Amino acid sequence: MASRFLLFSLFTSLLLSFSLAEVHFSEIRSDDRQIIPFDEFGFTHFGRLELNVTNIHLSNPNPDLDRSKIGFFLCTFDSWLHVTNQLEDGEITCALQSNLIKPVLTFNDLIKDQTSLSKTLTQNDADQYSLVFANCLTSLKVSMDVKSAMYNLDKGGKVRDYLSAGKTMLPRVYYLLSLIYFVLAGVWIYVLHKKRLTVYRIHFFMLAVVILKTMNLLCEAEDKSYIKRTGYAHGWDVLFYIFSFLKGITLFTLIVLIGTGWSFLKPYLQGKEKKVLMIVIPLQVVANIAQVLIDENGPYEQDGVTWKQVFLLVDVVCCCAVLFPIVWSIKNLREASRTDGKAAVNLMKLTLFRQYYIVVICYIYFTRVVVYALETITSYKYLWTSVVAGELATLAFFMFLRGTSLSRKHIIHILLWMMKRKRLRLRL
Repeated sequence: MASRFLLFSLFTSLLLSFSLAEVHFSEIRSDDRQIIPFDEFGFTHFGRLELNVTNIHLSNPNPDLDRSKIGFFLCTFDSWLHVTNQLEDGEITCALQSNLIKPVLTFNDLIKDQTSLSKTLTQNDADQYSLVFANCLTSLKVSMDVKSAMYNLDKGGKVRDYLSAGKTMLPRVYYLLSLIYFVLAGVWIYVLHKKRLTVYRIHFFMLAVVILKTMNLLCEAEDKSYIKRTGYAHGWDVLFYIFSFLKGITLFTLIVLIGTGWSFLKPYLQGKEKKVLMIVIPLQVVANIAQVLIDENGPYEQDGVTWKQVFLLVDVVCCCAVLFPIVWSIKNLREASRTDGKAAVNLMKLTLFRQYYIVVICYIYFTRVVVYALETITSYKYLWTSVVAGELATLAFFMFLRGTSLSRKHIIHILLWMMKRKRLRLRL
């Protein structure tokens, strides 16, 4: 029972964590896992699977082995839940024996001295499927090279689309978003030039973040576009990882710097604030390395789950770390409002930082929890909507950051305007 539960947990965690769709090469070496999930793909009614398995080697070459218990199959997530129940109830002893899966090929098809198998499967049942390898023979280790290609055809049966049915819209989405950020960067440059006498270093840092985000989205659009047409990224994935790495580091650094009031409220960072940056930046490096390994190696790697857990842990730590400087700034402003005689100005600053704290928490919660929930509950045909939701939240957050980076001069003007128009009654 425990082994069945472990098998189910491994399979489900991998299916929820990965969504590879391009032509994929995998090298399996001396692996004795019972279940190895490969690619996940959303098929339309005109789907195809091309599977080529070469250099097959079994640790036990005994010809009497029941090789029908070693092979590949397609399975939806819901079907796998029922397959797990069948295994637990003893109805079947191997996942390949279930009537709820779609068999692709088994090693029983191997002729004597043959080390390769291939199969092209037409998939007319539209749904989200995972390609899975099952090895139901105890202590048998398998080595092989696997090349898989899953794609959908147009109604004419001529044009291939290597992106999953729920992600075929992504190239256009990323192109549009990159254009929006490009316009935003242009507007920000114009504002900086027009108000160059009151510009602080933090404003140029914000411009750098917007430019990196633009390049990141453009590279991701090209990456997805090439994968959609050919199944390969053609090097755009490298540029995507580079700009994603730089964007991630600069964005978290920007949140910390604004949270401390650097540049536009004070020209320096305190020791504990520097320590936060020294923690966040290396953690972002680790998170990006983990993300690259997850994306490039895929779920078939034995360390795939470990790297996924590392990425999630590091991301949570970073999100928590960036909140500390904001809390410290709020605390310092609250104390200053009681002692330095500038209660009005300090109260206005305190209000701004409280708003900033709330918005940062909402942004983190939305992009880490709500977007994941949308991806989980949304139909496989509309997975692109979760990407749009996350990117729109990031865009709104960027716009808010621009408004938060007010100078001391702006804060005083706002305060005087509020006092004049609304006769604001200040209370400590």
